[in-house]
Amino acid sequence: MTDDRKSLIERLRKAGISRAAIQAAWPSWWTDEADSTPSGRAELRFALARRLGLEPKPLLGERVEFVWNDEAKFKHLSAKDEVQRAVLTSFGMSIGRLLLRATPATATEIAPAESLRNAILSGSTFVDLGALVATCWALRIPVIHLRVFPLEAKSMHAMVVKVDNRFAILLGRDAGYPAPVAFTLAHELGHIMLGHLSDAPALVDLEDPALARDGDDQEEEADRFALTLLTGSPEPDIQTNLDRFNAPTLAAAVLEAADRYAVEPGTLALCLAHRQNAWPVAMSALRFIYAERKPAWREINGIADRELDWDELGDEAAHYLHKIMIGTDA
Repeated sequence: MTDDRKSLIERLRKAGISRAAIQAAWPSWWTDEADSTPSGRAELRFALARRLGLEPKPLLGERVEFVWNDEAKFKHLSAKDEVQRAVLTSFGMSIGRLLLRATPATATEIAPAESLRNAILSGSTFVDLGALVATCWALRIPVIHLRVFPLEAKSMHAMVVKVDNRFAILLGRDAGYPAPVAFTLAHELGHIMLGHLSDAPALVDLEDPALARDGDDQEEEADRFALTLLTGSPEPDIQTNLDRFNAPTLAAAVLEAADRYAVEPGTLALCLAHRQNAWPVAMSALRFIYAERKPAWREINGIADRELDWDELGDEAAHYLHKIMIGTDA
């Protein structure tokens, strides 16, 4: 590794950017020959700036400054400092812009949760993760799961990006079963449909919205939107005739009741968990509800891979986005 490359990576790391994000953003054309010329080193810095959401001129002068700093809304904010906010916002905005470049330019049609649910149920038994992802793409809202994070700690549950009144959703936390991710996606879609990004270019949910309880009005509104979309009610009254239940009996009960409620079985289990504060049992029940455990990100990013118009990005940008969607180790 040359001294210039080593120095540049150290500065980016000191700015809070993860090694994986730097590796993903590093251009495929970079060679020792390019490193030997001032123009090559300058082009490297411009490429990294575009991909990581950095100001290019300061990077040429050996400083790291973020393009989008303190502009996003952060929900469930814990002990995150300003640098981490800037890293998350700038990285997310740069990825969101790439996604929207590769998605047909159509303004997002605002629709209430009830209308979206009825539209989905006209062709599906339940509103499940696959149907939600397909609906987002039909609305020209690209959705991906991040396999590369801008911070070393995976400290972002989900993020919505707005560019010219168009939206993209970036999911951060994975799950082995679809129901938890479906709620997160429905919640983020709620932020879009309820106009929560009217005064910000991005909104970041740092924690799982299903578990957070911090009295944020917009978060409660997005929760109610998600529940209406998934279950038909903002306050689903999910009852059980069992005084006590374990994971297998809960799984059997929700599988039997799913058609009656028109609610996906895993979502039913999570609704009961929320109502009775029975999260450990409900999460264990998911392995009896679904035939197999598989990462939700594979389904989400598989759909994105088919929906994106990769030719709109050019080879280098497409290569970068592909790394973000599959990880640097793939």
